[in-house]
Amino acid sequence: MHTVELLHQATELARTMGYEIREEWLGGTGGGSCEFGGKRWIFLDLGHNPQERLEKMTDVLCQDPAIHLIELPDPLRKLWGIGKVG
Repeated sequence: MHTVELLHQATELARTMGYEIREEWLGGTGGGSCEFGGKRWIFLDLGHNPQERLEKMTDVLCQDPAIHLIELPDPLRKLWGIGKVG
């Protein structure tokens, strides 16, 4: 599966997990996650290529304990090395 498709799946998964996603030009400084206004946010830097944005999304989502409680799309599950739920 192409990186852009994996990034799209990861973004949709993040939204399902309750994250708001912001994709902005941050000048290559990185992005990451934070919580404010009662919401969880993931910032992705459009100065990064899709692979780098997918890596940032992976870092954030794989640190969230909820990732092990939901059914993941097979390509993401295999990429992240996470077993099936149930």
